[in-house]
Amino acid sequence: MKDNRPVNLDIGTMRLPITAWASITHRATGVILFVGMGILLWLLDTSLAGPEGFAFVQESLGGFVAKFVIWGLVTALIYHSLAGVKHLIMDFGVGETMEGGILGARIVIALSVVLSLLTVIWIW
Repeated sequence: MKDNRPVNLDIGTMRLPITAWASITHRATGVILFVGMGILLWLLDTSLAGPEGFAFVQESLGGFVAKFVIWGLVTALIYHSLAGVKHLIMDFGVGETMEGGILGARIVIALSVVLSLLTVIWIW
């Protein structure tokens, strides 16, 4: 019997379509947002603890690393939100074909890049 199953199942060596990358990135940004919300809640709690905590958070958020982390979280939120809207549109039956999925993924990625660049200008 001839076995027609794929031989190479190593995802690192496979050439994935843009729709797969968009889906993987959507999941990754969800994880980033989950972890980031914990950090932001800790910062909020610290800032509300008293004047010393507020001063600590204010000083911490002024540095380059903090601004970079905030930019990363906002960028993850932008991508995750746009990809979520794309999924909602697809739930209504629009763009369910392979061509529609590819176009939707390209639009989400392009809008995310533009909005992320605008976010850099806004934060710095």
